Amino acid sequence: MPTSSRSRLGRIAMIAGATATALGVLGSWIPSFWGDEAASVMSATRSWPELWRMLQTVDGVHGVYYAFLHIWIGLFGASEFSVRLPSAIAAGFLAAGTAVLAGRCGGPRLALAAGLIAALLPRTAVMAAEGRSYAIGSAIAVWLTVLLIDLLDRRRSWWGWAAYAVGIAVGIYVFLYLALLLVVHAVLVVLFHRRRLRRWAASAALGVVLAAPIVRLAASERNQIGFLADRDYLTPLDVLALQWFDPATAIVCWTLIVVGLVAVFRPRPRDPDRVRLATLCLLWLVLPTAAVLLGSVLIAPMYTVRYLSFCTPAAAILVAGGVLSAARWAAGRVPVAATTAGAVLLAVVLAAFVPNLVVQREPFAKDGSDWREAAAYLHGHARAGDAVVYDERPKDSEKPRLIAGVYPTDVSGLRDPALITPFRVRAGLWDRTRPNSTLTAADLGGRVWVLERGPDPERSPDVAHLQSLGYRIVARHRVNVTTVLHLERP
Repeated sequence: MPTSSRSRLGRIAMIAGATATALGVLGSWIPSFWGDEAASVMSATRSWPELWRMLQTVDGVHGVYYAFLHIWIGLFGASEFSVRLPSAIAAGFLAAGTAVLAGRCGGPRLALAAGLIAALLPRTAVMAAEGRSYAIGSAIAVWLTVLLIDLLDRRRSWWGWAAYAVGIAVGIYVFLYLALLLVVHAVLVVLFHRRRLRRWAASAALGVVLAAPIVRLAASERNQIGFLADRDYLTPLDVLALQWFDPATAIVCWTLIVVGLVAVFRPRPRDPDRVRLATLCLLWLVLPTAAVLLGSVLIAPMYTVRYLSFCTPAAAILVAGGVLSAARWAAGRVPVAATTAGAVLLAVVLAAFVPNLVVQREPFAKDGSDWREAAAYLHGHARAGDAVVYDERPKDSEKPRLIAGVYPTDVSGLRDPALITPFRVRAGLWDRTRPNSTLTAADLGGRVWVLERGPDPERSPDVAHLQSLGYRIVARHRVNVTTVLHLERP
């Protein structure tokens, strides 16, 4: 690639990256923390010995991310903005890498379109403002693929292949499912670069060997994702729409993908680089998804839409290819330049993603979580020494008790009579507690605050038990999914 072309591609990548980071940061502090982020924050705020003890039992596959977040929080605090900022930065690298990959094989127009689409794609909007490792893993995936293309196209020393091996290992340590990217790369090499197959295989094998400890740890903790058996995640809506798009734009995006693929593979002289790129991206979408779906059916449930976030760059490139192909088709039928038609169509597609971005930045965007607002209400109304009773009926990641883990300042000075062992000194993720039904008036004192999740909170078992002890409701405050009840005993 000429120096001028590389410079132009670099500028395009910077534009795409800056756009993705800016959109990731924009409003990222508005939604409350939710269950998955509570796991991140409560793990990362442990001491190093406490974190190490926990990782021997649970969430070992997220250990590298938790260790990074431990250092990050030590420097910048544990606010929503701070915890989510690394993901926004990673989203910038994701979009920049997508632009570079598209530009290397498809030219600057495809690079710009793919980079901007990657920046606004609904899946990017979610992971760019979430305190989890998905955005970081996705950025690693696309830059590893850029490195592979560079290694396949040019004569490189063994240092380049060694870097690829290390990158594979790092990616797997950050997010285990990135191992599926090796399947995509393997098929690509077999189809287009068989002469490089031995070098690739040796480098990939080295990467897997380096990642062997985390793979063994994941195997020992495989029961940790057993909860997926109780969730109805494996649906057409999740796989075809929510995995990378949203219900409002999925049909348009898939239509553009089909249009782009037809244009690339049509029976006429083809651009070899575009054929390779389209094949790569198609493999990237299909193979990891098929592997996870097949594993979920034949072995054990292992699917959620987040686990395939690392395929987002491929989705963005294919949609961008469809935009440019549709623009060329339109330019051939109306008196308008293909560049103008492409710009208009790209603007329409990007605008279609904006409503989803807005929704993802609303206060209760994270699974309806309203913990920050509930914590703020407690902070403003409860007195030091008051007791708090947390609803124990929801699943672990939705329990109101997690408020104390992610917003400790707001509940400091309040008593937690059901608490037996705090999460920090346990090997597991969460607190160890006793049933609320065993609490007595002596445990609770005169003033009690009850946090209930779900409908009809005043008829919950917790409230019924407290009323049997002589407490009566004197105030109630509904947030979103959480209701805060104030009870007193004469």
